[in-house]
Amino acid sequence: MLTVALVSACKNSTSNTEDKTVVEVVEATPDYQYYGDTISPENAIPVSEILANMKGKDSIAIKVTGVVNESCKKKGCWMKMDLGNGEEMRVSFKDYEFFVPKNLEGETAIMEGYVKVDTTDVAMLKHLAMDAEKSQEEIDAITEPEIGINYVATGVIIKPKS
Repeated sequence: MLTVALVSACKNSTSNTEDKTVVEVVEATPDYQYYGDTISPENAIPVSEILANMKGKDSIAIKVTGVVNESCKKKGCWMKMDLGNGEEMRVSFKDYEFFVPKNLEGETAIMEGYVKVDTTDVAMLKHLAMDAEKSQEEIDAITEPEIGINYVATGVIIKPKS
């Protein structure tokens, strides 16, 4: 197994916060790449089963697997996954402690963490649209907060396409 440590600095352009250095430890095997806490692929349920597992709860701890629709183009600080019902779930990483590659579209992810129903305000939606390299017209069209399913991952495994 190969272990690599990557260090990057980033600054949130929408606030006056200081630069934050993020240390990301990546372990790679021939079949998987690991980010964040070390997790195993066993017992992950399909991401499409999240809503059935929530059964009226506003949040639960759960391990899921599914195909990544999109990942942050700027620094890999979020992903979007299809819930199987025409809606997407946004995935962030616990305490902004690690990032994933910026080109994960179509890759399979296995994640451990918790899922919650949450409201994302307009400022954050616009920030996410900028990260996704949306046009200014698309960013300006965002005028309402969004209620959706958000997942906070403590560990992620990426299984690259064969």
